[in-house]
Amino acid sequence: MTANPLAPEWLSRPDDANDLPRAVWPTNSARSGTGELELAGVPASGLVRSFGTPLYVVDERDARGRARAFREAFERETARIGSGVTVYYAAKAFLSAAVAEWMAAEGLSLDVCSAGEFAVARAAGVAPARMGYHGNNKSVAEIDEAVEAGVGAIVVDSPIEVERIAAAAERHGRVQAVRLRVNSGVHAHTHDFLATAHEDQKFGIGLSEAPGVVASIRSHPSLRFLGLHCHIGSQIFGSDGFSESAARLLALHADLLAGGDIPELNLGGGFGIAYTTADDPTPVDELARRIADIVSSECERLGIPVPRLAFEPGRVIIGPSAVTLYTVGTIKPVTVSIAEAVVDARTPDEQPAPNERPAPGHPEPATAVRTYVSVDGGMSDNARPALYGADYTVRLANRVSAAEPALVRVAGKHCESGDIVVYADYLPGDVQPGDTLAVAATGAYCWSLSSNYNYLGRPAVVAVSNGEARLIMRGESIDDLLARDPGIASATRRATTAEPTVAAPTPAPAAQRAS
Repeated sequence: MTANPLAPEWLSRPDDANDLPRAVWPTNSARSGTGELELAGVPASGLVRSFGTPLYVVDERDARGRARAFREAFERETARIGSGVTVYYAAKAFLSAAVAEWMAAEGLSLDVCSAGEFAVARAAGVAPARMGYHGNNKSVAEIDEAVEAGVGAIVVDSPIEVERIAAAAERHGRVQAVRLRVNSGVHAHTHDFLATAHEDQKFGIGLSEAPGVVASIRSHPSLRFLGLHCHIGSQIFGSDGFSESAARLLALHADLLAGGDIPELNLGGGFGIAYTTADDPTPVDELARRIADIVSSECERLGIPVPRLAFEPGRVIIGPSAVTLYTVGTIKPVTVSIAEAVVDARTPDEQPAPNERPAPGHPEPATAVRTYVSVDGGMSDNARPALYGADYTVRLANRVSAAEPALVRVAGKHCESGDIVVYADYLPGDVQPGDTLAVAATGAYCWSLSSNYNYLGRPAVVAVSNGEARLIMRGESIDDLLARDPGIASATRRATTAEPTVAAPTPAPAAQRAS
């Protein structure tokens, strides 16, 4: 049977739609003897019974193993070039007390960018000295709190922050370490990068402005300049972008050494992962070796000591470690006219996306069928497809099937045409209401971007390890949502004193109560 002509060019029709590609799924995921998906030894059906759906499930051993592997790879390679490394877990990808504890236990520091993230990390027992504080608009109160607590470093994002941080440090009798975020002019995404002279963005300052800001930092006895910081993009494959950015930063670093010691260079994060089998991210060991080599060679060329390096991985650690479980509600086959092209909800100008067009040379039938499989979540628990056109991989979780693979589009339940969870993948053709679906690689920027759109409660997060599951983030029930609205509370009070008596609200479904 040929592939559906509506399938994007990168998506191959699988021989087995039940397969779990190793590059995409958590390390400890497998099919049980009955065909059910097990995550770290915990059956999907048991997770659904206990916590309902949608449900984020994080493989603890996988997340910790990836954190440890990243740190060890860069420690090994920086030691080889006579330097060292500090690895900060980027909390914005996903943060809970449990995740903060895992990262600290694996020897990572923490990168935070708000009072909320700072509070969670501290409540989890992470020492402020092991944190870096980011943000393009840190409030005076946030800066003051961080300095008073003894935060390890604050990233200066604009010249105005120099005076604010210096004043807070003087007020609390501290010498505060700071980094300066600069824009190297390197923009990277997946395997491509573009080098320019200038950047138009809200973060950081241009390379040409940096010497003046560094001089301002050095003029304050209450500040200590640690070095430059740069972040070139997200979901980056390969090392070319990092290499070009490092070369530009080291040239500036060398010039700034004339004014005093600069102990480190922070090259940021953005390391990519596999969301589908078409993605081919560079292994961490290889990335570490390549980046260390370019830093070493540039420092030798410039005649300067190799600084200590720092990195801020988030997605590459937590992203592949989690899946989201959903329950199928409705299934709708939609006949699409190939001749008129396919309008893709991801494109704001309502033009067909290139990856949705039939492959070159493929015969174009007059029509084809796309099967919409709707689930009980959507853009409120994974905004990335709607925001970025992100692709994901989906599989049946409660069973396997010998049915022929069918192209599906997994849709959410929100009142938006762009509410898509998986734009294109193959599931067994007998997928049916009540089935459990698992979407892979949802650990990063899913829970952290979640919302209550259409008044859906944000899902729970469960950690699994060695056959056991534990709740690490409580889900929101309808009662939680109602409790935030003071108008509802007032109406309820009025109703209880009025005649006739108003019936109590209908209890939430069991799945919502469980979460």
